[in-house]
Amino acid sequence: MPKQIKKRITKKVDTEVDVKDKLAAFKDTLKDRQKTLVIYGIVVLTIIISITAFFIFSFSLQRNAEQLAYDAYNIYYNEYQKSLVTEQVRYEKSLNIFKKAYETKKSPRTLLYIASCYYEIGKYDDALNTLEDFTERYSNKHTLIPLAYIKIAQVYQRKGSPQEALKTLDSLSHLKDDIYKDLAFMESGRILEMEGRLEEAKEQYNEITTRFPNSPFLEEAKAKLSEKKEG
Repeated sequence: MPKQIKKRITKKVDTEVDVKDKLAAFKDTLKDRQKTLVIYGIVVLTIIISITAFFIFSFSLQRNAEQLAYDAYNIYYNEYQKSLVTEQVRYEKSLNIFKKAYETKKSPRTLLYIASCYYEIGKYDDALNTLEDFTERYSNKHTLIPLAYIKIAQVYQRKGSPQEALKTLDSLSHLKDDIYKDLAFMESGRILEMEGRLEEAKEQYNEITTRFPNSPFLEEAKAKLSEKKEG
């Protein structure tokens, strides 16, 4: 009598269970990945929104600062003014607006104008402090730093400190670029003349005639040298 073949039911059941377990694990993995993707999506979206908001806010500040600075320029240069006011009042008014512009958005040019306003209204110490702040904060602004040195020298002259003015102009004349160096030599020559140091003044004028043939101060420097020869 032939042997009866037994069906392996247990193995089939085990296989079905295994498949179900794998499907469940796959579903769980898929859900986890979906959650991760959602989280990443939220993070990326948040970053995009934050960056966009920052640029919008920065642009808004920039526009407000520029408008304030523009208004201050007009007052400073007495443009479009309907009412007549004294220079003192005009510079004080422009100073206040320049300050608001600078508080809204830092700008090297605005800070220079703040110093100029202090200079014009006779607040020389405030002007010097502002200019010192400028030279420290914006030392990389090579086209503006010479203007700061010139204004510092002017302040020292107004304060009756010609030696400090000469030191400042000498620093300007030793900067890397030649911007306003001819003016530094011209101003130094004028101060030295007023101090009675005529030979030293002559050296300053010579610098202009030899190094700056296209300087707007060339003719004045030549005239000064000619006066000394005749004298």
